[in-house]
Amino acid sequence: MNFFKIPIITKNMILILGDILIGFLSFYAGVSVRYHYGSDFVLSQYSPLLPKAITFSFFVVFISFLAGFYGFEKEEGRKELIVKIFLSGVFVFVALAAFYYFVPSMQIGRGILFIAICFSIILQSIWHIIYVFNFKKIPGFAEKVLILGTGPLAKTLGTLFDTTKNNFAFAGYINCLNEPIHVPQEHVIAHGNGNGESLLDIALKKRVGKIVISLTERRGTFPIKELLNCKLNGIDIMEAPSFYEQMLGKLLIENARPSWFIFSDGFKVTIFRKYFKRIFDVVIAALCLTVSLPFLFIVPVLIKLNSKGPVMFRQKRVGEGEKIFTLYKFRTMIDGAEKETGPVWSRENDVRVTKLGRFLRKSRLDEIPQLFNVLKGDMSLIGPRPERSFFVESLRKQIPYYSERHCVKPGITGWAQVRYEYGDSIADALEKLRYDLYYIKHLSFLLDFLIIFDTAKVIFFGRGGR
Repeated sequence: MNFFKIPIITKNMILILGDILIGFLSFYAGVSVRYHYGSDFVLSQYSPLLPKAITFSFFVVFISFLAGFYGFEKEEGRKELIVKIFLSGVFVFVALAAFYYFVPSMQIGRGILFIAICFSIILQSIWHIIYVFNFKKIPGFAEKVLILGTGPLAKTLGTLFDTTKNNFAFAGYINCLNEPIHVPQEHVIAHGNGNGESLLDIALKKRVGKIVISLTERRGTFPIKELLNCKLNGIDIMEAPSFYEQMLGKLLIENARPSWFIFSDGFKVTIFRKYFKRIFDVVIAALCLTVSLPFLFIVPVLIKLNSKGPVMFRQKRVGEGEKIFTLYKFRTMIDGAEKETGPVWSRENDVRVTKLGRFLRKSRLDEIPQLFNVLKGDMSLIGPRPERSFFVESLRKQIPYYSERHCVKPGITGWAQVRYEYGDSIADALEKLRYDLYYIKHLSFLLDFLIIFDTAKVIFFGRGGR
């Protein structure tokens, strides 16, 4: 699958192209400020400049991508956005310094690099503020979207336009015969049957680029001929689950038909991908274990000093193909935490978690033994988190498509873990499944790399763990 078909890349392509241009402008501005552009010194020391400008621009965009500037998060305030861009600039400086060490032929002077980074931070701040806070107000910039339907699903989609980063402008709801109305009446546009204009007339009048099908009931109400006319006139027709996925980076499971999973792009877990992912898992797990050796000795001692009970926590979990395996972790709860209650989810401020355990969970140090699970082949570095069979049996009866998350190996971290807080309810399990299935649909090496980067951010800022 082409990674650039993944919505996390395509939805902000204009923003990415702007950052690429900023990278080039900043590089040449750094050369011009530090030395006169085209001077004999520059030509003799740094020629040719174009490959070095391309390298600089690549690192600016790549670090911005890893920092989440092209992601699905809610819009930040201007101050927070500027701080993130400044920190990204620092990462660009460090990353390029390391790159130049290993590839000295691409090296530029520290003065040029520093000035170029400063220009990049300033220009990116201006560009992102203009893009995020102003471009959607410019007529014709954002793609206008009509929602076909007025029921609960249509209402859910209508709330997305103002709450997430997107390049779409809401154009209204189209009311169909016998469709219940759960949306604000002032946004409903009547059509057909002598009560209004045709769907194509409405779309052309409002200059709509996309129509999203969000009908509660299609039998007897689905305007197939009108939608075909719209399609033939260049208007994109999209199912509600696909639009939801594009907007939020997760799947709308409860409203997705099995046919949508079958015919949509993605969900191609090939033998080659599994083989490549396995090699990646073994190499990285071995490196991580080597780096973590001191913790394998220090943490057990601290656990023994902090509370009674075994150092290692072992528990049966459901893996790929719903096979049972033993998961290893450093113990973070009191010994025998579930003797009286039986299997229960860990909750916020759970009294069963020891003081040391809270730190281990926040820092993710309790997960280190799972690297052995990765080497054994029970787990992957990246994937849906493995759950206990007790909860799996319950959840797959209550949540549609829950068993589909077991078509890949479970992971130490995953898309749900970096995008959603720890959950302790059926609703939380459903929300995490949206992310897990999105990950499986768009499985790729670069998405894995993004998750690793986001996991590092979770560890450093202490988000997500309990």
